[in-house]
Amino acid sequence: MKKTISIRIGKGSISHNNRKFVAKNVDANRVKDNVVLCNVDIKKTYDELFGAALSEYNAKQKRKDRRIENYLDHIESGKQEKPFYELIFQIGNKDDTPCGSKDAAMAVDVLREYYEDFFKRNPHIRVFNAVIHLDEATPHLHVDFVPFATEQSRGPV
Repeated sequence: MKKTISIRIGKGSISHNNRKFVAKNVDANRVKDNVVLCNVDIKKTYDELFGAALSEYNAKQKRKDRRIENYLDHIESGKQEKPFYELIFQIGNKDDTPCGSKDAAMAVDVLREYYEDFFKRNPHIRVFNAVIHLDEATPHLHVDFVPFATEQSRGPV
């Protein structure tokens, strides 16, 4: 049977992805079936990615008001960047790949494999949260990430 593959840009709700709350379209009895592939605190991720560069930037500043104490807070309070981005990957739909079916199990295997190779294909993306939801109509993978660049000469990091 042929399947569709869909990828979309999500709004980026860590609380939704990690089920800190249960939305109307979620079967609360199946939340336990979700597969957590990665769950690292975004603050830790920012420190790993940007901590050294931020320290170097701050050391060069002569005026205290030019220093950035917390880069994540700086990005969150700014208007130009988002602190992180989200992609959602799905194989099939609620009619041909419903959660609990044999096709859904196959889709989960494919989503896991896709996630494992995601890092090789995207070396300038740091995934800090990834979950396969099995408590909604169709299995799908949420990947939350922070893009970063190396060897840059402009900006604090």
